[in-house]
Amino acid sequence: MTKVNPQHIRQELSVGEVADRSGVAVSAIHFYESKGLIKSWRNAGNQRRYHRDVLRRVALIKVAQRTGIPLAAIRDALQTLPDERAPTAADWRRLSAQWRQELNERIQRLTQLRDQLNKCIGCGCLSLRDCPLRNPWDELSTEGSGPRLLDPD
Repeated sequence: MTKVNPQHIRQELSVGEVADRSGVAVSAIHFYESKGLIKSWRNAGNQRRYHRDVLRRVALIKVAQRTGIPLAAIRDALQTLPDERAPTAADWRRLSAQWRQELNERIQRLTQLRDQLNKCIGCGCLSLRDCPLRNPWDELSTEGSGPRLLDPD
């Protein structure tokens, strides 16, 4: 196996190289940048260039998105990291701990939704007393009878 001299590792990457290495489309890289999740600069030829740490940041974004974390929360978390440094395992533990409670609450809501889903299939009325999905605690009954969310008149 040939060892790579760390001095020969390119420290700047083009958008195509970032896309190839991260498994994310070029359009997604541009989108992440437009949302403030990653940063680039322009070289003398006016081409985007990314520091190598962007690869780990993109990986972090992909994992966080897969768990359902909103991009705004991901951006806020990434902004707590120093620029020009790849997120470390310790960074990930800290960031993911911030999202753990939110994810647990989401799991609880989804489990409750799944378990109660069959109670509302086909009811056609969104103001029934027993509608935990669209009308918990019969809040819509004060607005009148019938499907208040579908026909507010």
